[in-house]
Amino acid sequence: MIVYLANLIKFELFIFSVNLELDNSQKMKNKFNVESDITKAETLPSFFYKDSQVFENLKSKIFLKSWQWIGDSDLVKDKNSVYPSTILEDYLNEPIVLTKDDDDVIHCLTNVCTHRGNLLVFEPSKAKKLICMYHGRRFNNKGKFEFMPEFDKAKDFPRPCDDLHKFPLVKWGKLLFAGLNPSFDFQKVIEKINERVGFLPIEKFEFDDSLSKDFTINAHWALYCDNYLEGFHIPFVHKDLNEVLDYNVYKTEVYDHCNLQIGYSEDDSDVFNLPEDHIDFGKNVAAYYYWVFPNMMFNFYPWGLSINIVKPISDSLTKVSFRSYVLDESKLNRGAGNQLQKVEEEDEFVVENVHNGLRSSFYKAGRFSPTREQGVHHFHRLISDFLNL
Repeated sequence: MIVYLANLIKFELFIFSVNLELDNSQKMKNKFNVESDITKAETLPSFFYKDSQVFENLKSKIFLKSWQWIGDSDLVKDKNSVYPSTILEDYLNEPIVLTKDDDDVIHCLTNVCTHRGNLLVFEPSKAKKLICMYHGRRFNNKGKFEFMPEFDKAKDFPRPCDDLHKFPLVKWGKLLFAGLNPSFDFQKVIEKINERVGFLPIEKFEFDDSLSKDFTINAHWALYCDNYLEGFHIPFVHKDLNEVLDYNVYKTEVYDHCNLQIGYSEDDSDVFNLPEDHIDFGKNVAAYYYWVFPNMMFNFYPWGLSINIVKPISDSLTKVSFRSYVLDESKLNRGAGNQLQKVEEEDEFVVENVHNGLRSSFYKAGRFSPTREQGVHHFHRLISDFLNL
């Protein structure tokens, strides 16, 4: 009888835990509903930025369904080049290797051997074959399995899954983007961006390591994006930048999986020389600020491009990588593209303050300015949509 009651209690506790899990799952589905009408909408609730489980869920719900910038084609400039890397180190930790085959085709492959999971490539080099140093499994540089010692008696071998997994790869100029299990077409994102910046010879942009830097921020990664996605704070936070840009005509445009902010200058100094058939011809455009869901920023200035990649580490720690590509050195340190580190430090200060403020028990959610925070609203809508799938 005692054993029966003990088993009954265990069973009831099991049912309770299952129901609790289902209940929590249902709550997760209903937690993040951002109203489509910005005039009525509230921001994401504060617990989005504080809940460690939500932070973990973002991996599968958002980042594994995203595209990520992985560098440029100069990393594998020559035939048979191989270049190992990691997508979102300290968060996704997805090992990849870029290769260029004899036909000058670039591939993005998993850097994990399909035998026992050993890493294959440890440093940039040249190789026609990728050979695992653990047990000798061999692949060609397109990822095709070729040979494995001591497997003569293995049945149904090799199988397609014994080839290296190939990630979707998109090339924009010389810039490379890999999709993990992408849920949207990145080529459409590029087409939308090219409507404005397609006149620029992106393939001629040269990477400048001296202008590139990593910043560590004590805040949730999405707060950094929130801040980037509105120019509302410019007059209050960025005094120098505000003197360069005309705040009154600052503009935001929202698309499917990206959005654009346009910074205009009051005069025609330090602005783009736009072709006559350009949609913005005749306007003093100082900067095109593109954001691509969920964590990529492409800032075009007359001197070139500053790429900002926002990399989650924990729910209270973020790395932001600035990578600069220069087209015209003579235009550096001028206009909206000047003093980028100063602007970054000013942004970090307010983002970290917001992160600390959200720890309050009395702040739940805010509202959006319908005229100034369309980009933030768009971001919050996309997050809620992806989390609710």
